[in-house]
Amino acid sequence: MENRRIVITGAGVVSPVGNDIQSFWKALCEGHCGIGRMTGWDEWHLPVTVAGQVRGFDPLSYGLTLKEARRNDIYCVYALAAAAQAVADSGIDSSSNIAPERLGVYMGSGIGGLNTFAEQSKVLFDEGAERVSPLFIPTMIPNIAGGNIAIKYNAQGPCVTHVAACASSTYTVGEAFLTLKLGRADAIIAGGSEAVVHPLAVGGFANSKALTLESDPLKACLPFDARRAGFVMGEGAAVMVLEEYEHARKRGANILAEVTGYGSTCDAYHFTAPRPDGTAASRAMAQALGESGYDCSRDTLYINAHGTGTVLNDKSETLAIKLALGEEDARRVSISSTKSMTGHLFGAAGALEILVSALALRDGIVPPTLGLRQPDPECDLDYTPLEARKKDIDIALSNSLGFGGHNACVALRKI
Repeated sequence: MENRRIVITGAGVVSPVGNDIQSFWKALCEGHCGIGRMTGWDEWHLPVTVAGQVRGFDPLSYGLTLKEARRNDIYCVYALAAAAQAVADSGIDSSSNIAPERLGVYMGSGIGGLNTFAEQSKVLFDEGAERVSPLFIPTMIPNIAGGNIAIKYNAQGPCVTHVAACASSTYTVGEAFLTLKLGRADAIIAGGSEAVVHPLAVGGFANSKALTLESDPLKACLPFDARRAGFVMGEGAAVMVLEEYEHARKRGANILAEVTGYGSTCDAYHFTAPRPDGTAASRAMAQALGESGYDCSRDTLYINAHGTGTVLNDKSETLAIKLALGEEDARRVSISSTKSMTGHLFGAAGALEILVSALALRDGIVPPTLGLRQPDPECDLDYTPLEARKKDIDIALSNSLGFGGHNACVALRKI
């Protein structure tokens, strides 16, 4: 593998706490909660009443046409909007500063066009197969967001979609990093998108006892807290431009952070529950940090935890961090779960939290774990409760631990 350095040169986001990087990051640093009462589905009388929904979103303000907004599933619209921000922020342009065949797209989604799937299923049952939209399949499939982004920006290089539940877009960033290291592209638009706050998904998750039934938005998502009782669904998209360092430097691009490590393992244990001892997840963390040259005697580390607020995840992730770092080092590290403010964005969560990690490096701010007032004795590390903290950070690690046992971790360094 070539000794090519890979950096982030652009970023964009659509989220429950803000639909651009500036408002998103300001909200997290100030501890604003984007979780609220779920709207749009009152007639279903759902047992779950809160979610992290995107609000105040106008696709036309991101350069999308009315036709693009109407003919695509909302998960794809979110992806296109976040990509538009990232590409504009980066200044990457296949007509001027990068060859189209050297520009790729890696996107992730755990489920894809669920809203379209549910809508067209109703058409099938109510009106018959002859009334199903001819756009049903190309609108629903999880890879269409990546395909549409590639079309929009004439990205003729590698175009890959990862579907790995909650770890989907961490894989996209990690695998894009490896592809760029190998020299198979010079820049890749990478990220994830999800929009599954829908009665069909709520019913499935709620009936599997994964979601909290708490109705107070400020008490609903409580990672590492003894009162936690399930995660909160969220939606949105996060996209970044990864670029080979010399390519970025020569064209004068602004650099947010350097991607320095990637780890990937599988629990091989259970289709929803994490491996209780955290061993597989710890190996993914150790691999990402090892590739980054992490030295606990020299480097200050921040970990953006997967931190879902479920009983099993938070305990096993705590164990995994201790195994990866050693007990003494683990107790010195600043950790937080920003899902406490955004909810769980499933396939978009990884990319969103990698962006959080990059912004934390840039500004020297550890965002808080909101609502953490009664720490679980089995979750006994420094999870940055309630308020953000100023701290110079050398390395940031973003963890994603998905259904199916998928563990993916991406490490970044300040540049």
